[in-house]
Amino acid sequence: MSRRNKLVLVLMLILGLGVFGYSLCDIKISILIHDFTTINLWWLAVAIGCMCVYFGLEGLIVKLLVEKRLGKYSYKSALRIPLIEQLFNGITPFSSGGQPAQLVAMLQSGVDGGRASSILLMKFVVFQAMIVINFLIALIIGFHYMVAKMSYLALFVVLGFIIHFSVIVGLLLIMFWPRFTKKLIKVVTWPLKFFMKPERVSKMAANLDNKVDLFYDESVRLLSERKLLIEVVIVTFFQLLFYYLVPYFIMLALGYSHVNAVMVTCLHILIIMVISIFPIPGGEGGAEYSFEVLFRSYITNSSKLVLAMLLWRILTYYFGIFAGIGALGVKPDPLKPHDRQKIENEEAKEKGAKTPK
Repeated sequence: MSRRNKLVLVLMLILGLGVFGYSLCDIKISILIHDFTTINLWWLAVAIGCMCVYFGLEGLIVKLLVEKRLGKYSYKSALRIPLIEQLFNGITPFSSGGQPAQLVAMLQSGVDGGRASSILLMKFVVFQAMIVINFLIALIIGFHYMVAKMSYLALFVVLGFIIHFSVIVGLLLIMFWPRFTKKLIKVVTWPLKFFMKPERVSKMAANLDNKVDLFYDESVRLLSERKLLIEVVIVTFFQLLFYYLVPYFIMLALGYSHVNAVMVTCLHILIIMVISIFPIPGGEGGAEYSFEVLFRSYITNSSKLVLAMLLWRILTYYFGIFAGIGALGVKPDPLKPHDRQKIENEEAKEKGAKTPK
């Protein structure tokens, strides 16, 4: 981690403590401690297990994608990727640091940069597609409840959906209409010539064109491997399912055994969509507020509501950050390429040696 990232991490932890402290202003500590001591540890362990499975399944997805294309990739190395992603997603605005951090982590284990970028993009496409599908289902089931409880929050939900949907549309354009996408890139980058040097804009457009070509080639390979694609989609579905169920098991741990699991899960999906548009890393402040407002009807005890929010935030945000810090200290196993991949690497080296400098 860079010095700047360490500073941001410390600031986010301080901000998080401040938000927690503010949430506890009207709560008697003695009552909160009593509620904590009466938690059903079994259901709390299930909630923790859901987060572990969430990370574990994403590691499995990385392993599936890498081994199909490149070679033997240990599960230890694959599991580092989502944990490091969680860390840098949690300390950067709009979770923008996760993708570059994953790329660096894969490079450390010997995965070629171009291949790693394509694999991560394909994982991202499937993940975003499943988020949009789950959101549409949650929207049908829980949107009316959100509007009734807090109408202005519904605007943020819709805005979050538009952002995620736009990302999917952009990636699908690259996958199926690369020529049109390149023309679109030229149109979008042309006005930049008024603010930047034309040479720099041209270089930027050429770089984007190369990325489009690379992503298109990898997407064609993945779409031709339907079995692998189906496997990734199925694993991603269950990965998100375990994540979305965390608040439900926390509520069971607090003694609320008659809650509607489907509605609670849908409300969690909507909260995640709201968090995604907050510029503050991790949606700090907005996440806690959204949780308390939407689950107040289910958890009528104010002390238990705050405790549920604290447990949810610790598991879904801080757990990933600290797991990511631990993953940074783990040395990855090197990739063991397939024989075919070794030949391709040797041919690439030969071409590079023959190319005049």
